[in-house]
Amino acid sequence: MFRPRVIPVLLLKNGALCKTVQFDKPKYIGDPINAVKIFNDSKADELVFLDIEASKNNRLISLDFVKEVGEEANMPFAVGGGITSIKDIRSILNAGAEKVIIGSFAIQNPNFIKEAAETFGSSTIVVCLDVKKKFLGKVQVWSYSGSKASGIEPVEFAQQMQQMGAGELIIQSIEKDGMMTGYDYDLLKNIAQSVTIPTIALGGAGNLQHLKQAYAQTHVSALAAGSLFVFKGSNKGVLINYPDKKELQFD
Repeated sequence: MFRPRVIPVLLLKNGALCKTVQFDKPKYIGDPINAVKIFNDSKADELVFLDIEASKNNRLISLDFVKEVGEEANMPFAVGGGITSIKDIRSILNAGAEKVIIGSFAIQNPNFIKEAAETFGSSTIVVCLDVKKKFLGKVQVWSYSGSKASGIEPVEFAQQMQQMGAGELIIQSIEKDGMMTGYDYDLLKNIAQSVTIPTIALGGAGNLQHLKQAYAQTHVSALAAGSLFVFKGSNKGVLINYPDKKELQFD
C-alpha cells in the first residue's frame, strides 16, 4: 500500500539538537547522532538536518557532522544551512548526504537553483520556503531563520523554484513551528496545487492525525515534523520517537 514519506526534521545549534517555537527560543534536546541511531532502529523513511544559525553567521553546516551522520544513518538524509555555492553542495554530497536544502540563498539568487539543478540533478536540490504573514501585511517567504521578509508571495516563489529546476519543496509555516496544533493546511494546499514537483509539509504537527489530515486535504507528497518526533506527552518531555508502520496507515 502506498503511503507518503514521514520525515523527522532535526534542528542544529552549536552542534547540538534543538527545537524552536515559531523559530524562536531554541530548546536543547540532546545529541544528534544519538537521535540518528534511534531513527535507524525505528526505520524512519528519511531524515532532514537544518543548521538554524549557519546562514545568519555566514558559514556552512559542519561537513564533519555531515560525514558523521553519513557513517551512522541507515536511511537517506538531507542537510541545509549556509549553502551558497556549487562547491558547498559538492562537499555536502561527498560527505554522505543524498540531498541539499537551500532556503535563504534561493531567495537572494534564484538562478543558483538552476545552476545547482543542472550540475547535480533536480532530485538533489530541495528548496525550503519559510512562510509567515508580515505584521499588517501579506503572507510571504522569509529568509535567515525567519528574520528577513522577502516580499515574495509563497505560491509565486514555489512556481519560480520549480521553473529553476528544484526537485522538491519544503513548505514550512513559521507561525505553526513548534506549536503542535496542526499544519497550516491552507498554505500547504495552495502551494502543493500550484506546482507539479513533490512538496513536503512542515510546521505544526503534534500527532499522527495531523499528518493524516495534511495528506488527505492538501495533496502534499510527504509529511515532516520536528516536535512530534522529539517530544512526548503534554509536558513535552524529550523522547526521540517515530511511529511504527502500523500507525502509519493512511487509508
